[in-house]
Amino acid sequence: MYCFEKLKLNKDFRRIYGRGSSFVNPAFVTYVLKNRNKTVRMGITVSKKIGGAVERNRAKRIITAAFRECAPQIVKGHDFVFVARTRILNCKSQDIAADMLENLKAANVLNKTDE
Repeated sequence: MYCFEKLKLNKDFRRIYGRGSSFVNPAFVTYVLKNRNKTVRMGITVSKKIGGAVERNRAKRIITAAFRECAPQIVKGHDFVFVARTRILNCKSQDIAADMLENLKAANVLNKTDE
């Protein structure tokens, strides 16, 4: 199983929003920024516009499951923030994983041997 750290500090999220590159998808937005500590870190943002606590937690679970599926192919040393959009509630984690792979390929953070 591939391991990644969770981002929790507001300053980390703000740094990635400010300096990172963004890749848009109908279900979520991906922000990517290279880090210095050679680990893969991931954070998720879900606003109240998505729905109540049940819907927001479901969106987080879907994104986490999709990222866990894509994580072995990611080059170490990057931070990711995923911002959920309303359409994510109608999608399965396999669909989100495919979209996430497209965003990560566009961000050029996938291992060259796995492509």
